[in-house]
Amino acid sequence: QVQLVESGGGLVQPGGSLRLSCVPSGVIFDIVYREWYRQTPGTERELVASMAGDTAKYADSVKGRFTISRDNAKDTLYLQMNSLKPEDTAVYYCRYHSWSSGTNYWGQGTQVTVSP
Repeated sequence: QVQLVESGGGLVQPGGSLRLSCVPSGVIFDIVYREWYRQTPGTERELVASMAGDTAKYADSVKGRFTISRDNAKDTLYLQMNSLKPEDTAVYYCRYHSWSSGTNYWGQGTQVTVSP
């Protein structure tokens, strides 16, 4: 079973930046969506950013601060997070959706903590 592996989380001060990365452990065919979610304890997972082809969309709460991108040569998805706020603190997950298999692939999550 192919899994996604996230990295790049950590502790950062308000106003700081982090870049998250997401790499599949194997080959995933027919990816239609590449997405970043986040979740805090006791809440549902929230869609932060998504990419379909070259089209990116963002949650209003991160628009103008976060950028989703991918490097096809490295088969890596990124989430550049700037001007971080304490309310951005969460576990961040990447998800790929394959249209041919209908499978959603998730990573294990990476913790982002924004605190003075």
